[in-house]
Amino acid sequence: MRIALFEPEIAGNVGAVLRLGACLGAEVDLIEPMGFIWNDRRVRRAAMDYIDHVSITRHAGFEAFRETIGARRLVLFTTKASRSAYEFEYRPDDVLLFGKESAGVPASVAETCDARVRIPLRPEVRSLNLATAAALALGEALRQTGTLPH
Repeated sequence: MRIALFEPEIAGNVGAVLRLGACLGAEVDLIEPMGFIWNDRRVRRAAMDYIDHVSITRHAGFEAFRETIGARRLVLFTTKASRSAYEFEYRPDDVLLFGKESAGVPASVAETCDARVRIPLRPEVRSLNLATAAALALGEALRQTGTLPH
């Protein structure tokens, strides 16, 4: 399973997702441009030494990324979806896509996704932190597919 971050803006969030990938065995795709310099020490601070235990691929843009996933399903997590992430049936080779912190993904990207799901939230709040959403999503997907680490 892979986590893909579309144009992430906050180095600390990327670092936390890299640590998540290392701990749960998910590859991480970073779709540029990013809102920070890649060698930013804040990424390493958040990911700590876990950065050495996760497979990271950087892509020049969404089209370059899309070409690398082949027949894998691209599952977009978005507050605009009506289907719950907990009612969706995941596959072990799914790619879980998360948009940039300030704006999600453009409609042109959303339209290319195989599925769109949302993490249910209370109506008086807008959204979760990117790394928190990725953790909930990956945990559920791995639980459903029986691929959680032991």
